[in-house]
Amino acid sequence: MVEADIKGFFDNLSHEWLMRMLAERIDDQAILRLIKKWLKAGVLDTAGKVLRPEGGTPQGGIVSPILANVYLHYALDLWFERVFQRSSRGAAFLHRYADDFVCGFGREEDAQRFYGELEERLRKFGLELAADKTRLIPFSRYRRGETSFDFLGFEFRWGTDRQGQARLKRRTSRKKFRSSVKRVAEWCKQNRHRRVREQFKLLNAKLRGYYNYYGVRGNYESLNEFFQQVQRLRLKWLNRRSQRQSYNWAGYRELIQYFALARPRIVGRPTSSLIASR
Repeated sequence: MVEADIKGFFDNLSHEWLMRMLAERIDDQAILRLIKKWLKAGVLDTAGKVLRPEGGTPQGGIVSPILANVYLHYALDLWFERVFQRSSRGAAFLHRYADDFVCGFGREEDAQRFYGELEERLRKFGLELAADKTRLIPFSRYRRGETSFDFLGFEFRWGTDRQGQARLKRRTSRKKFRSSVKRVAEWCKQNRHRRVREQFKLLNAKLRGYYNYYGVRGNYESLNEFFQQVQRLRLKWLNRRSQRQSYNWAGYRELIQYFALARPRIVGRPTSSLIASR
């Protein structure tokens, strides 16, 4: 597996290359001029100074994710599919979401070659790999538990199912888990003044959103761990609304049951695996 990260992708995207890529599929000059003006639009910084970027696309801009996909489609996807993959001796695949991507190879020599050629390919389009976040790792069912990698908020690793068979397993990445707990703690602190009914209603919406993303098969343990942390934080800040303790654990459990705090659940069933079996 090659786990890669592009250094400052949204800041270093070349306007010249992007416009050439868009012109491949868009023949309307008015649309192209509009996109170019949007890319060159000034950005007001916190000091009140207008910055006019020479490259990149504003993160958070409504068109930025689309332009990022267009840019890497030409800079990475097509090259991998039409050039590198055809010259590989073994199986090879690439999975990308915006500027996050991982690549898998059946042969180590193909992975080593890709790792070397990727940097040169990206440099051609004004991009650079983040050396501290890019690595090549062995990842095989025959080396279960030895390595893992993170992708889109999940940690992927080989493990064993109840029948003793090798299975690709997923759980919430530890970094994302800690970040989510921290955000919930801050939310509970900032919203402890609200009515209890309103707090639980808003918190349930947050929990359902969390389960909808992380509620994949095999990740129930991480979901339940998150749910337990949320319960603990909710009780902590409910009891800090005044100088007197409002709830003990027995009373708090009744409150959770009354307001039906959303419990962990697996959402849907996976349609395909990220990693091809070796």
